[in-house]
Amino acid sequence: MRPLHRPGQPLLPTPKAGEKVAKGQRSQVGQALAQLEDRLPKELKLAGITTVEAANRFLEEVYLPEHNARFAVAPEDPETAFVADAAGLHRDILCVQEERVVGNDHCVRYRDLSLQIPPSPARRHFVKLRVRVHDYPDGMLAVFHGPRCLARYRADGGRLDHAQPLAA
Repeated sequence: MRPLHRPGQPLLPTPKAGEKVAKGQRSQVGQALAQLEDRLPKELKLAGITTVEAANRFLEEVYLPEHNARFAVAPEDPETAFVADAAGLHRDILCVQEERVVGNDHCVRYRDLSLQIPPSPARRHFVKLRVRVHDYPDGMLAVFHGPRCLARYRADGGRLDHAQPLAA
C-alpha cells in the first residue's frame, strides 16, 4: 500500500466548512479513502476472487487479519473507552436541525407550526435572530439560540413545561 503522504510533498488543505468544494482537490481523508478503495479490488484480483462469497471469506480470513496485524495498536488502557451519555446529549446531535429567523411575534415557523418563544432572562427579545429548530425522531421539537435551549415543544407545537423531563 502506498504511504498516504510522502515527506517533502505539500499536504493539500482540507476545504473549510461552508466553502465551496474544490473539485480537483481532495482532503487528506479523501486521499486516504481513495487509496484504500483502490487497494482492495487489486487485492481481490491478485487472489483470483470472482464471487461475493469468496470476497467475504477473503476479507474475514486473510485481508482483515493481515491488516490488523500490521496496523493494530494495543490500547494504553485495556478498559473500555465507552462513556455513557447519561445527560442524553446524543438527542441534540442525532436530530434534524434547521435554521429559522424569529418573527416579530416571537414565533418561529417550522413545518405548519408556529413555535412561540417564551420570555427569557437572557435577552429582552429574540426578534430577527437566527435560531435552530431541533426536530427529534420521537416528534418532539426544540428551539436553540447558540448552545441555549429556548423552549421545547410537543409534535403538535404545544410548548412543554421546562420542568418536564425528556425521554432519552
